[in-house]
Amino acid sequence: MNSAVLVIDVQKVLFEPKPQPFDANDTIYRINQVTEWARLRSAPVIFIQHEKANSVIAHNSVGWELESGLIALASDYYSRKTTPDAFLNTDLQSVLEKLNIKHLIICGYASEFCVDVTAKRAAGLGYSITLVSDGHTTHDKPHLSGVEIRDHHNATLPFITSFGVKIEAVSTQDILLR
Repeated sequence: MNSAVLVIDVQKVLFEPKPQPFDANDTIYRINQVTEWARLRSAPVIFIQHEKANSVIAHNSVGWELESGLIALASDYYSRKTTPDAFLNTDLQSVLEKLNIKHLIICGYASEFCVDVTAKRAAGLGYSITLVSDGHTTHDKPHLSGVEIRDHHNATLPFITSFGVKIEAVSTQDILLR
């Protein structure tokens, strides 16, 4: 199956100020492991960056840049977005179609927003999904901690079967063994 890794919104403005997202440094380390694994198998890596004009996350601003710990190569793909949905008004689907991708390995920020929405939209478009269970994160919220939000999405997304494609949550270690 033709797979690609999507790294969603791992950007300076979201990771480098205090407080950082839950498990930020280890999450970035695991994302780098998954992207290296993918590149060794000639699977494309696509970095998705959120932007909002006239803000700290404006296109080409320091906050918009990828988090400094991420390993990104010139040969990787890059896509810009303005909503939690990485497909809405972006070039992502055309890139995936051009590359004949059928399966997405998803990691990044924020578990309950951009990761969740993009995974569901991708499944609705017919892509099977592997959510990197320890490769997505978010900030603590008043109602749940970052770890609880991550755990919730790892537990619930695989139970969505109505899209007709498989959605699974798999640890970095298990992905590396594939």
